Amino acid sequence: MAGGPPTRNVLRIVWDNFVKSFRPRQMKGDFVGEDYFGNKYYQIPADPSVGRRKASRWFEPTAKEAYDQEITAEWEAWLRGRRKDPPTQDELLKNLAIMKMKERNAAELEAKYSKTKDTAMLEQQKTGMGSFPQYDDYEVMPGKGKHEK
Repeated sequence: MAGGPPTRNVLRIVWDNFVKSFRPRQMKGDFVGEDYFGNKYYQIPADPSVGRRKASRWFEPTAKEAYDQEITAEWEAWLRGRRKDPPTQDELLKNLAIMKMKERNAAELEAKYSKTKDTAMLEQQKTGMGSFPQYDDYEVMPGKGKHEK
């Protein structure tokens, strides 16, 4: 049996895992970055030799125990593993500027196109055939001519 395949020794595997369980674990992660809300992001890198296939990522909110606090989309993608590298400060500031510009544009459009609705001007709700929209270009009834105002 000198040239045969190695056999698995179950007791040896159990003993090795027992001894490895006493090794100190990395409890504090490496600081990765911070967003403009003040949240701090950490990571423990993946290390397949100790059984960690994926990196552990988390954040500490500015207010302790406030884990429902808003975080940016870029950092959320990094936390969930949808992106490999954490976002840069330039990327965060650029996206924040775009977000503020969109908010400004939306407020301008709202102010430009919003009209106060007068309840007296609103018609009573029509029922039956009168509830359907009527357009000047289309016939009310087939062969009966166009809609008259």
